[in-house]
Amino acid sequence: MSGGVDSSVAAYLLKEAGYDVIGVTMQIWQDEDRDIQEESGGCCGLSAVDDARRVAFALEIPYYVMNFKQEFKCAVMDYFVKEYQNGNTPNPCIACNRYVKWESLLKRSLDIGADYIATGHYAKVVQLENGRYTLQKSVTMEKDQTYALYNLTQYQLSHTLMPVGNYKKPEVREIAGKINLRIASKPDSQEICFVPDKDYAKFIEEYTGEVPSEGNFVTTDGRVIGKHKGIIHYTIGQRKGLNLALGYPVFVVDIRPETNEVVIGTGDEVFSEKLYANKLNFMAVEDLQGEMEVDVKIRYNHKGTKALIRKVNDDLVECIFNEPQRAVTPGQAVVFYDGDYVLGGGTIIRS
Repeated sequence: MSGGVDSSVAAYLLKEAGYDVIGVTMQIWQDEDRDIQEESGGCCGLSAVDDARRVAFALEIPYYVMNFKQEFKCAVMDYFVKEYQNGNTPNPCIACNRYVKWESLLKRSLDIGADYIATGHYAKVVQLENGRYTLQKSVTMEKDQTYALYNLTQYQLSHTLMPVGNYKKPEVREIAGKINLRIASKPDSQEICFVPDKDYAKFIEEYTGEVPSEGNFVTTDGRVIGKHKGIIHYTIGQRKGLNLALGYPVFVVDIRPETNEVVIGTGDEVFSEKLYANKLNFMAVEDLQGEMEVDVKIRYNHKGTKALIRKVNDDLVECIFNEPQRAVTPGQAVVFYDGDYVLGGGTIIRS
């Protein structure tokens, strides 16, 4: 329970369906002062704990705070920093889902006698005719969260409930209001929980105690056109904050950590016809056989596009878009859909 309306209503719906429900909030903040915990804890901060505890009291269910500080530091924060230092753009929420919520929390929950973990995600867990578990898109596409959950295992999915996947957000808020939950109109959390001001480079510098080295901005044909502040300040497709006066719009089209270069190109050069991804996880099928036409998303807010995918080797897939896509970004997830179902996905390594 994050203290938000979605997980609160999920708990209510499950209790109404006859489940024996226990509320749990993950403690993931590190050893900060209390005011920083309050400000930076996001969905698992001190205010979230207070809100979740009140909801659990109102629903008359037991409530616990479980400590996952070390797991969160290793699987999410350390990963986040390392990826930026390697020139990639990570997705910490996907890492948190896979390795903290659905690995550490699930294990601890099963250890104390639970049968399932349940969340307020806008997605649906289904079992297909082939026996495989997968995710089905939520009834509300604006809130669908299947992209951030593509990396869950079959075992994890078989022990997961997502009751709000059948509701639209206004309906969830209406349910919360009807049962007099104080958080019915609480706004959604938008930022990365441990970087609330969205200044990722500042966070990385403070976290590591290191200031990144300056390097060269170069064009795609190798010309040096200026100095950058350190590769952790940049991501593919970025236009703002480059401080390059070239007389025409330019964008980051590549980041080269091995030479400490940020490659600059035109609007056309930020589009890609294909991508390659590894660290594959398939849901609806055990593995990809041959070529398959699918819908793909290359970032959380991507509207999706048609593509042809095929395995190159055991842990590498080639994805060829029907139409070139903007800002294919190493470190981000690519998720493959077969209609409304998650086929699988992986981590983008190059375009």
